[in-house]
Amino acid sequence: MSNNIFNEVSEILKHIMENPSVPRNIRRAADESNELLNDTEQDETVRVSSVILILDEISNDPNIPIHARTLIWEILSKLESIKAN
Repeated sequence: MSNNIFNEVSEILKHIMENPSVPRNIRRAADESNELLNDTEQDETVRVSSVILILDEISNDPNIPIHARTLIWEILSKLESIKAN
């Protein structure tokens, strides 16, 4: 179950990273989040919590475009569902 969610989240993060209209710091945070999420040496709960922290922080950035903020909220929602289980 969580592997499917991780794959979905990874695809969304790649979309954010490849979008030139998204500020560089947001793309960098998306890249960092993607690497953390796919680091199988870390415990799943630790990975999810770390990514949630990073994305929650950048979702409040005033320079983030609305479409990217919406995608980040979608990711946060998916990750929170894993954390809740």
